[in-house]
Amino acid sequence: MRVLVTGGAGFIGSHVSDLLLENSHEVAVADDLSSGKMENVPDGAKLFEMDVRSGCREVFEEFRPEAVIHHAAQMDVRRSVAEPDFDADVNILGTVRLLQNCAEHDVSKFVFASTGGAIYGEQDEFPATEEHPQRPISPYGVSKLAGERYLHYFNAEHGLPYTALRYANVYGPRQDPHGEAGVVAIFCGRLARSETSKINGAGEQTRDYVFVRDVARANLLALESDAPSGAYNVGTGIETSVNELYELLRESAGKDLPPEHGPAKPGEQMRSCVDATLAGRAFGWRPEVEISSGLGETLRYFGA
Repeated sequence: MRVLVTGGAGFIGSHVSDLLLENSHEVAVADDLSSGKMENVPDGAKLFEMDVRSGCREVFEEFRPEAVIHHAAQMDVRRSVAEPDFDADVNILGTVRLLQNCAEHDVSKFVFASTGGAIYGEQDEFPATEEHPQRPISPYGVSKLAGERYLHYFNAEHGLPYTALRYANVYGPRQDPHGEAGVVAIFCGRLARSETSKINGAGEQTRDYVFVRDVARANLLALESDAPSGAYNVGTGIETSVNELYELLRESAGKDLPPEHGPAKPGEQMRSCVDATLAGRAFGWRPEVEISSGLGETLRYFGA
């Protein structure tokens, strides 16, 4: 199958591209390289350097993809708060223009990188299923939810099958240590340099950490599945506090570097965790990499 991966030079998108090629799919990568890296684009993938806000029309006309996996995004929650118009321009209008080209060029499947925690907001239940109320508290979460709503529209109006994958906190090799979602990468980088890490607040806030290759496999399974169009959580269902996460990394690195604690971030979610049972039933996805193993591999990538 000919597959366009937007954001395919980025952290998650590049792992998705790797796995697609390993499974004999043809891959085109569309990325403006604003945060993605040329070296992440796998051999065998054709790179189109472009902004997703263009709708990637050139790729549709030249490569003629049969499916699209959409990871290109404004992904910094803090920037979305500071610049909600920019966030909406990239994440909503970019997605809409891409979907318009999909409808025009008879694309047969659309897989969308969505978000669990940012869409659900402060949770009522743990782990959250897909039926949990959607109460995003950031423009980033709002824009991802809007993307899902447009997917529903294009499915109803144009018959475009889709899968929206609501990710938990993805971590692993190639993660950007400077991003809002890069706490694992930040800790790994500082441990590798034998520098003290800072934890915001008491460190008891929890997240559901899912390894990037497990996430790539969810994309492959969703692409090749005829599961009903809709949203599916991708996570482990296990909460890990920031304190626990740092201790796991510190012990794995063998570094005697206790963390420092700074002020808590205003408005930060205290707990986030998703239930991926539906993805297991629909297309056979389950997390396979235990957090200790995944963190060890990530540390090695950062040279710790």
